Amino acid sequence: MLWLSLHLPQLPLEIFTRGTEACGPAVAVEGDRQRAQVRVANRPAEKLGVHAGMTIAAAQALASELQVFPRDPQKEAAALARLATWAGQFTSHVSLEPDGLLLEIAGSLRLFGGVERLLEKVRKGVRRLGYHAILAVAPTPLGATLLARAGDTVVVADHAQLVERLSRLPIVLLDMPPDSGRAHADMLEAMGILTLGDYLALPRAGLKRRFGGDLPDQLDRALGSVPDPREYFEPPAQFASRLELPAEVHETTALLFAARRLIAELEGFLRGRGVGVQQFHLDLDHADHSATRITVGLASSSRDSQRLLGLLRERLERVTLPQPVRGIVLAAERTAPCQARNLDLFPDARQEAENVAPLVERLRARLGDGMVHSLECVADHRPERAMRVAEPGAAYEAGFSASRPLWLLPQPRPLPCRNGVPHLGVPLILRQGPERIESGWWDGRPVARDYFVAEAVGGPRYWVYREAVEAERWFLHGIFS
Repeated sequence: MLWLSLHLPQLPLEIFTRGTEACGPAVAVEGDRQRAQVRVANRPAEKLGVHAGMTIAAAQALASELQVFPRDPQKEAAALARLATWAGQFTSHVSLEPDGLLLEIAGSLRLFGGVERLLEKVRKGVRRLGYHAILAVAPTPLGATLLARAGDTVVVADHAQLVERLSRLPIVLLDMPPDSGRAHADMLEAMGILTLGDYLALPRAGLKRRFGGDLPDQLDRALGSVPDPREYFEPPAQFASRLELPAEVHETTALLFAARRLIAELEGFLRGRGVGVQQFHLDLDHADHSATRITVGLASSSRDSQRLLGLLRERLERVTLPQPVRGIVLAAERTAPCQARNLDLFPDARQEAENVAPLVERLRARLGDGMVHSLECVADHRPERAMRVAEPGAAYEAGFSASRPLWLLPQPRPLPCRNGVPHLGVPLILRQGPERIESGWWDGRPVARDYFVAEAVGGPRYWVYREAVEAERWFLHGIFS
């Protein structure tokens, strides 16, 4: 087995700041309310002199604009669960840790082209989500976790190398007992035991009598001497993710950065399940107003984050915010399998339809769903009933006749007739016809008409007809392009 550890040292801070650019406001997280100290601060706060361990009062004296958030373990756990859902695209064996994730990747190396390429994909993906992660690979889960906690971005493939690497690490990286951990750490330091190698060199029986069996058991699991079973994370059936904003947003364009984070999460969820999304929505939360919902539909299922973000951008540009936005929620309502297909040298009709689908989606996102549609032929000889509105890309058997125009008037327009010749400003010349259409007797809307292709001298072509019963009554029904 081979384990990849993702250690997230700044997770308490990132759950509040990843919705904004790196140059956002100065933010710090309070680690202990009793001591009122800074646990972690972002880069803008560090530039103002704020650092971990500083009292909150001193930090606010240095930076009056500093925003201080209390640590929220529940939100951190929820963020780790969403990150584990995203990581399901790399392996189905994902385990939650208090400060990160563990991925069993031995079965995924061939799919992703080796461990280095897999690490690069994970590193880029985590960065897109707005997290800073330290990655380490080792044959044991705890070994990978300890290496990542130490800040070692390394790949350890064999047991001998693992022992050598772990021996250098400080012993404080082990999980100390919650009640006596500080005392044990001080006692080990007083004895000169600073590294895991120092600990391993001492008699095991004496260590267990003095410190209990927890620390030796951890070392055995880290070195692979005893089994270290892990409980795998079970991803949710549907996707929903929330992102808090550190400051209220007044313009929809400023929401795109935060939305990009959630779209990247959605893409990982879809890839892990092998499906694409057909419809999703983004809810914009306000302080004193109901949430503004933006629904995005796709012509065909997709998990391409750029495509999804482009459609969302078009929708956002048409939204007027009733109040500033405090947070956003992205949820996928409908998903469907993405069908694999072979690539052909020449595109066929299905590929051409797939190429049209993104254009239809962009037009609908910009103009509205009801403004974009196609026409479908109906088996009816009456021109006004021979076509109907259909979903873009819908297949139909009938086709348009070359002798009929695509542009029909909503209602036939009466034409004056002089000496048996219809006029449209000038006399019309009948070029083709007549085409007798006599139909509709069964539904109470009968027609009996003789159609002609007519044109004015040097002008466009028209589609005109006269009543079969009253030959002197002429009408303009269509215009040829």
